[in-house]
Amino acid sequence: MNSIVRTRKGEIVQDPPLVVKLISHPLAGLMWLPLRIWLGFQWLEAGLHKVQNPAWVVTGEALKGFWTSAVAIPETGRPAITFDWYRSFLQVLLDGQAYTWFAKLVAYGEVLVGIGLIIGAFTGIAAFFGGLMNFNFMLAGSASTNPLLFVIAVGLILAWKVSGYFGADYFLLRWIGTPWHGRREPEAVKASAPKPA
Repeated sequence: MNSIVRTRKGEIVQDPPLVVKLISHPLAGLMWLPLRIWLGFQWLEAGLHKVQNPAWVVTGEALKGFWTSAVAIPETGRPAITFDWYRSFLQVLLDGQAYTWFAKLVAYGEVLVGIGLIIGAFTGIAAFFGGLMNFNFMLAGSASTNPLLFVIAVGLILAWKVSGYFGADYFLLRWIGTPWHGRREPEAVKASAPKPA
């Protein structure tokens, strides 16, 4: 199925067929499957290390140390954070000692994102929260593997309809439906069909 958009002048703009297939065709789920599982294991592994570390899930000192080094402005060279607004945001979190609860949120969030991606449950949502964490890590000056993980997460978000097709989403999306359409019962489909004149 091709995606078509009309411009203000009434012209039709059609998405490239390859892009439509990559984000809409069920068999494209096979392409997303290894990327989804690999990304899930990256998050699960990172999260399990944090969950087993009291500096993350008890005191939050690990996150405090990360934020403290991120907001520091060195006398020479470039600071880790490029955007002053983000440095101010982290400083507010540091001053409010938000690391005591935020570290738990990060640790358990990484585990949940990993599990969601591995089993293919709510893949688009899991990828969104994973990408959000990657984005924040990058804003805080930690490049590492975050750009690659972020790009894969964006792909999974765009292909949310099929990226979990070979996983739990195959059942979940049919059972729950989508917020904008809900689940359509067979009777509702028959009732909405046009009647012959």
